[in-house]
Amino acid sequence: MIDKYGPKHVAHQPCPQDSHPSPVLFSKMHPGRMRGHLWAGGRLLRSGLEGEGGGKGAGDAVSRMQALRSQLEPGAGPPHPVAAHLPGSDRSLRLRGLLPAARANLEDSRLSKTDKRVENWPLMQSPLPTLCISTLYLLFVWLGPKWMKDREPFQMRLVLILYNFGMVLLNLFIFRELLMGSYNAGYSYICQTVDYSDNIHEVRIAAALWWYFISKGIEYLDTVFFILRKKNNQVSFLHVYHHCTMFTLWWIGIKWVAGGQAFFGAQINSFIHVIMYSYYGLAAFGPWIQKYLWWKRYLTMLQLVQFHVTIGHTALSLYTDCPFPKWMHWALIVYAVSFIFLFLNFYVRTYKEPKKAKPGKRATNGISANGVNKSENHLVVENGKKQKNGKAKGE
Repeated sequence: MIDKYGPKHVAHQPCPQDSHPSPVLFSKMHPGRMRGHLWAGGRLLRSGLEGEGGGKGAGDAVSRMQALRSQLEPGAGPPHPVAAHLPGSDRSLRLRGLLPAARANLEDSRLSKTDKRVENWPLMQSPLPTLCISTLYLLFVWLGPKWMKDREPFQMRLVLILYNFGMVLLNLFIFRELLMGSYNAGYSYICQTVDYSDNIHEVRIAAALWWYFISKGIEYLDTVFFILRKKNNQVSFLHVYHHCTMFTLWWIGIKWVAGGQAFFGAQINSFIHVIMYSYYGLAAFGPWIQKYLWWKRYLTMLQLVQFHVTIGHTALSLYTDCPFPKWMHWALIVYAVSFIFLFLNFYVRTYKEPKKAKPGKRATNGISANGVNKSENHLVVENGKKQKNGKAKGE
């Protein structure tokens, strides 16, 4: 008998059209996932059966697979049992060996279909808004210092405190949503495919990843604050490269793979940003708290660990042949390697090389440093201005 709860059992029954037995498959798989498998199955049958000479049996099998797929399109309602007649058990066994190739076709074709859940979310209808924001950011990086050249630095202590601790709360929210959503959805940290269904946990993960993407756009303010405070030495290549690419590239991630393996990198990065923005929020209170912020260099070390963990996680996914776009895996590895080189260079220059005394300047993290420092001649550098005896002066 056939199990009514899913494709655990296959019953061979006589078929009125043919003289040989055919497997009858029933499934209660989710429509989104079932639709993808049936599409791959249709291509598999066409290449595997018609390639040997075709025939009415092969054509009928393909037609039935495509008919079943059409019934599972969005808006067509829940799936129901449909029989698919395959010509011969020997060919069925042979076709099982071709399933990895079908899965590869499924992965590649998936990129031609965007995630329908996010298509109406802010900034997701088109890449143009994201590209325009990133372009304006780069223009400000270029023109901002010119505009500030003959102006006094802005005093922004309160703004920086509110901004940094606001980013702490936002990243803590993202981390919590990804942690709880992935736990409730039964996610695997080794290999997790993308579920494009409207399952409440999957939508929760997709929403958290969208907020992660938005947070990268908000982080453009790191650079804006540097320039307005005339801290142009902090606007390094590493700083601009990190901010611009994260926001721009994550649009692609949300548009096509808002879930699955993508959750891991966002989860670990949001956790590190909770610590990082906590540091800079505290540093913004002034020089009196600097003696408690001795652990700054460990932030850079933690970020380096993050990139190595990301590479290891992605390499394991490739090794296990996880059904996730392979080109995204390889692109992520290259991206993480570029950060390792840039952060290592920053770490060596900041913490290993002999330091040269520069009044009013101090090396800070290449990602973000929205605090205040104290120079050797007891001048307090606050938001780009020097203070002595409580009186502010322009640099």
